[in-house]
Amino acid sequence: MKKKIIVENLTKRFEDREILKNISFDVKEREIFVLMGGSGSGKSTTIKHIIGLLKPTSGKIIIDDVDITTLSDRELIDFRKRMGYLFQEGALFDSLTVWENVGFYFLENTKMSPKDIKRLAVEKLSLVGLKDIEDLYPSQLSGGMRKRVSLARAISTDPEIVLYDEPTSGLDPVTSAMIDNLIVRLRDKIGVTSIVVTHDLDSAFGIADRIAMIHKGVIYAIGTPDEIRNHPDPVVQQFINRKAEGPITEELFQEMKLKES
Repeated sequence: MKKKIIVENLTKRFEDREILKNISFDVKEREIFVLMGGSGSGKSTTIKHIIGLLKPTSGKIIIDDVDITTLSDRELIDFRKRMGYLFQEGALFDSLTVWENVGFYFLENTKMSPKDIKRLAVEKLSLVGLKDIEDLYPSQLSGGMRKRVSLARAISTDPEIVLYDEPTSGLDPVTSAMIDNLIVRLRDKIGVTSIVVTHDLDSAFGIADRIAMIHKGVIYAIGTPDEIRNHPDPVVQQFINRKAEGPITEELFQEMKLKES
């Protein structure tokens, strides 16, 4: 299967802090690739580089043979049209209706008529299982519905790639399962390549073709769900088995001691 995205030796520093440490992985076409790890591990920072919201300190991000780290701002804006991004908190505009949120790109950047944009928004909403809500406002929706509206907006431009930042965060188990099913269905129905950032283990193992385990800006393991379950690394095992004791906990204690000293 063709490699859609290649992340090569990606490093990111903010002043004296190294957030990503020479990480490398690839994502195949139509694959659901899960980037899994705890809070502050570097997951969200990684996908912000892939969509071009952040520039790396060093390394390459190659999408369809184009190293996007070398693109100008204008070229990057054009390239981003091929990608959709689901923000962790949804990032809907409270003052806009649902259809205006979903069709926001077209309202701001095209000469399409509002009628045609609304029709497109309704089509995308139906793909995520929402009907007859296009004239409501985000404040009138449940958390799960707002997340699905955000997903409809992410796929409004028919992207080849969708990046999901903690798509099930803050949702109840039933709604989380619904979002997971949507991610898989969008892959199967419209053929998108997906990168899902999550610390939700049930979600990660339920939807992933492959998983990368990242901790402290370092990738410790990459493999299928079964390969990750059986991976020998103690950091991986502590995380996936939700153990209170292990190398992750020891690191936290060491950091606390350093702060106190």
